[in-house]
Amino acid sequence: MTVQSSATRSMRTVLPSVAGLGWGLIGVVAFSFTLPFTRVAVDGLSPLFIGSGRAVIAAALAVLALTLTRQRLPTAAQWARLAIVAAGVVVGFPLLTSFALMTTPASHAAVVIGLLPAATAAMAVLRAKERPRRSFWVFAVLGAAAAVLFAALQNGGIGQLRAADLLLFLAVIACAIGYAEGGLLARELGAWQTVSWALVVAAPLMIGSTIFAIVQQPPRADPIEWAAFAYLGIVSMFLGFFAWYRGLAIGPMAQVSQVQLVQPVLGILWAAVLLHEQIGWPTVIGGLAVIGCAALAVRTRSRPD
Repeated sequence: MTVQSSATRSMRTVLPSVAGLGWGLIGVVAFSFTLPFTRVAVDGLSPLFIGSGRAVIAAALAVLALTLTRQRLPTAAQWARLAIVAAGVVVGFPLLTSFALMTTPASHAAVVIGLLPAATAAMAVLRAKERPRRSFWVFAVLGAAAAVLFAALQNGGIGQLRAADLLLFLAVIACAIGYAEGGLLARELGAWQTVSWALVVAAPLMIGSTIFAIVQQPPRADPIEWAAFAYLGIVSMFLGFFAWYRGLAIGPMAQVSQVQLVQPVLGILWAAVLLHEQIGWPTVIGGLAVIGCAALAVRTRSRPD
């Protein structure tokens, strides 16, 4: 096995799609703890410190892995694409969700983030310049509408979206762009190499943000909050992407992205079990509506005409 063995090679060595789904599922399970653990961490740490500090931890691990395995530097074109991945999954999603979870329950956030599978499929369609069926866009729009309606009703009625919900919607868009571009890059650079180089690209900005966050609001957290932060840096920001981008690289990307549909369900479950949040019928119904539309969008896109 070579250091580039996680990259997808010729058709002779492409693994069965079940392998892609399996790797994707491992990544999704790892990611499903992200929102609950972020909600734990924000009780003792500032959202800026959480969003940037976790990337610094992951970047240190990435530099170590890349150095030990003597990876070749990406090309100029690949650096530009890595910047897109970094902007979405290293900078955008962690910071936006950290600020959002200061004022919203993890279970609520999990429902809104349930849009991510459909959003990832949509970004993959746009990136690959595909022309999917009209029904794909219908279900994608319905999913977005269901998420907006859920968020509005949870906040007191139509037109009552909070700033936290807007941050979550922006987080979905940022993450979807990063997932789609990262999945394509993983076929060239390798799965763990892609996220590692993306972390390196974002490292200067994240280090500066972490220092600023410490000066502005010195961390004061208990051991549980520090443990949650450590998980975000080591697993959510680094190890989880090993499996996730491996699955996307094996593909097909549209089918593997369906595994994301499990993530909001697990996120709501962990919020109830770990945070003791009350999961009422509105959350259950809203979650089913968003996940159902996302599933239909992804599956419609992945079917041949």
